Amino acid sequence: MMDRGHALPLLRQATLLRLSRSSMYYEPRPVPAAELAIMRRLDELHLEHPFAGSRMLRDLLRGEGVAIGRDLVATLMRRMGIEALYRRPRTSVPAPGHKIYPYLLRGLKVERPNHVWAMDITYIPMARGFVYLAAVVDWFSRRVLAWRLSITLEVEFCLEAVEEALGCCGKPEIFNTDQGSQFTSADFTDLLL
Repeated sequence: MMDRGHALPLLRQATLLRLSRSSMYYEPRPVPAAELAIMRRLDELHLEHPFAGSRMLRDLLRGEGVAIGRDLVATLMRRMGIEALYRRPRTSVPAPGHKIYPYLLRGLKVERPNHVWAMDITYIPMARGFVYLAAVVDWFSRRVLAWRLSITLEVEFCLEAVEEALGCCGKPEIFNTDQGSQFTSADFTDLLL
């Protein structure tokens, strides 16, 4: 891309190509052989223990006499596209028989508060299990209008969050959620209707 023999100065070439000046001087380095050997062993260990994360893989490598830290193991895992497999909660599973509403946001410009609200559930891993967080957000202002924590995925904590948001902030024109069973249940949709 950069031509050191060109009539244009390197600085001008970098400006025209919208490259940082520091990239003109960067020479890519090959991966050291020792690091390639560690990556090969990481790949083997990942196949043997697909549930192992960076800490466990670090300990397995240290057990084999390789002096390595968790940060380097995590970096190599990211570079190799390796990720620990573990059970994650399924928070967006639709229930059979629940009514599915059409998606109204395709091509819509959100230009004012209370035009579109959204709600979703995420999980927070704890020492033993998960805690679930439900939040109602105004899409225009990006403001969290209400939130609730629960140790179960029942619909009640979602209803409490929506009731609080409706009580303090009025009513939205559109309420957007995924098709999880909490959001398609009769209790939830009746509250919104």
